[in-house]
Amino acid sequence: MDLKTARVLLTGGAGGIGGAIAEALLAKGAAVLLVDMNEAALQRFVSERLARYGDRVASIAANLTRADDRGRVCEQACTFRGGINVLINNAGVSHFRLLDEQSPEAIDLALAVNLQAPIHLCRLLLPHLRRQSAAHILNTGSVFGSIGYPAYAVYSATKFGMRGFSEALRRELGDSTVRVHYLAPRATRTGINTAEVEQMNAELGVAMDAVSTVATAACRILENESTETVLGWPEKLFTRINGVLPGLVDRAIAKQLGVIRRYAGIRPATTPSA
Repeated sequence: MDLKTARVLLTGGAGGIGGAIAEALLAKGAAVLLVDMNEAALQRFVSERLARYGDRVASIAANLTRADDRGRVCEQACTFRGGINVLINNAGVSHFRLLDEQSPEAIDLALAVNLQAPIHLCRLLLPHLRRQSAAHILNTGSVFGSIGYPAYAVYSATKFGMRGFSEALRRELGDSTVRVHYLAPRATRTGINTAEVEQMNAELGVAMDAVSTVATAACRILENESTETVLGWPEKLFTRINGVLPGLVDRAIAKQLGVIRRYAGIRPATTPSA
């Protein structure tokens, strides 16, 4: 697709990966409607970083876990510069914690933001997108949507779900003008990471991409109309190995488990006495 013709609804647009994607798209001539639940951060980002793009930028504050807010967003999306032809589901939350230390509220939030909201947005906007001569849905997943990782069990579940949803929807819409794409970044330097995550990645030698790397990949997927992209090496290789020989990845991650538990704030498990 020629990004100069793109009219994009982008969720999670107040900064981080979303902000970088917005800037990259706008630099290539696209028009972008940004959505974020943090209204102050969204307004600040637009005024400080995107004002030079004039009326090619608009924003709306919304909590996408709420049905009425999703409805407001979709109404504006269908009128933004004649109606969007690209939906980028990017908003997400991540909690670095072992499962038995996570609150029910944190689990419900991750499921609602990372998985349920994108599915609902796709369902609501599909009638509009089908009316476009060509349209695109880009879902942002994660390497952890192909490789389950300790202390990210819930996050991995949501991203595995998003990968499966994207694959199924792509096939469901295979005879339509709507194309579905999936982008799986590896570890990325954003504000979503805690200090413990940064320190753990450094100790384990895990490479972390800049948000601009993910933004470039998002633009490339739309331009080339690629189906699915996993970022990073050896992450791309590990996702393939995990699909065929998961036991090898089990053993590799087992060697990291003590470090992961330490940074997740949990002492190594002990065997209860009889």
